Amino acid sequence: MCGMRPVPVFDAKSYFRDAFTPVALAAGIDLRFVDHHLDATTVDSVGEADCVCLGSHDDASAEVIGKLAASGVKLIALRSDGFNNVDLKAARQHGLRVVHVSTYSPHSVAEHSVALLLAISRKIPLAHDRVRGQNFTLDPLVGFELHGRTVGVVGAGRIGRVVAQILSGFGMAVLLNNLEPDAEFAARLGASYVDLHEIAERADVITLHAPLLPDTHHLIDDAFIGRCRPGVVLINASRGGLVDTAALIRGLESGQVGGAGLDVYEGEAGLFFEDHSGEVLSDRMFANLSSLPNVLITSHQGFLTTNALHDIAASTIGNICRYYDDRPALDGTLLTG
Repeated sequence: MCGMRPVPVFDAKSYFRDAFTPVALAAGIDLRFVDHHLDATTVDSVGEADCVCLGSHDDASAEVIGKLAASGVKLIALRSDGFNNVDLKAARQHGLRVVHVSTYSPHSVAEHSVALLLAISRKIPLAHDRVRGQNFTLDPLVGFELHGRTVGVVGAGRIGRVVAQILSGFGMAVLLNNLEPDAEFAARLGASYVDLHEIAERADVITLHAPLLPDTHHLIDDAFIGRCRPGVVLINASRGGLVDTAALIRGLESGQVGGAGLDVYEGEAGLFFEDHSGEVLSDRMFANLSSLPNVLITSHQGFLTTNALHDIAASTIGNICRYYDDRPALDGTLLTG
C-alpha cells in the first residue's frame, strides 16, 4: 500500500474512472473522483491532499499552483502528454513536482488520424447523412485515392511515425519533419526528412503530431496555407493551438484547403468533453468551422481506446506511487521536481 491521503482526480469522466479504478486499487491508491474542472474558483475543493490528478483542460496557472502549494499539494500528476495548461515556472518556484504521461499506445491517435483522413477523402460523413435521409445518389460524393499522393507528417515522433507507416502502406509518398530525424526509420520506410516549406509545397495531405510550444503556436497560419498546394487536406489530432483557426477557415472557404479532419480545436477548453446539446454555442468561430461541408470534427477522442486508457492509468498511478515511495518519476515523465 503506497497511498496516503486521497488523490483528487479532476474532471473525472466515466471512461477515466473505469480505467483508473482497478489500477489504483491494485496499487493501494485512494482516488477521489471530482466531476468539475480545476481552476481558480474550484481549487478550494482540493481539500487536504498531497497530490492532484489533472486533465488537459484543467487550469494549473500560476494563481492555481500558488493555492495548491499553500494547501499542501506537492505533486501534480497529469494524465495527458500535453502540459501547456500548466505553469511550469510557477511549479518550480513553489517546489511542486509535475509529471505527465510521456508515452501511451501511439496507435490510438495514429489510427484516429488516418480514420479522419479516410472519412474526408471519401466523403463518408456526407454519404452517411444522405443514406440516412434515403438519398442514394452519388453525384456529390466523388472522392480521391490516397495511393500515389504525398503526405507530410509534421512531428514525426512516436505517433507521427505510426501514421507514416500506415499511410506508406496505402501507397503514399511520405515526407517527415521532426526536430530529431531518425535516418534509419526514414530509410526503412522509403521516406525523407524535409523542412516545413517543402512539406507545404509538396504534400497533398498534411497531418500534425507536434507538441504545442511557443514556437509551434499557430504553426499553420495564412502564410503557411498560402504556400501549400491548392486543395491540400489538413489533419490535426495533436493540439488545437497548432492551427490558426481563422486562417484555416479562410483557406477552406477559398478552396486553398480542400478539407480538414480535426480532433482538436484551439478553443476547445470548456467546449469539448461536455454536453452542450440544446444550447446555442457562443463560439461563433467553431460554429462557422463545423458548418463547412468539407470539415470533419471529433471532440478530442483520439486517445480514447481501451489500450491507451490503460497505459495512461498505469503511468499516472505509477508516478503517484513513486512520489509516495520517494522514488524518481518514471522515465521521461518528469517535468519539474
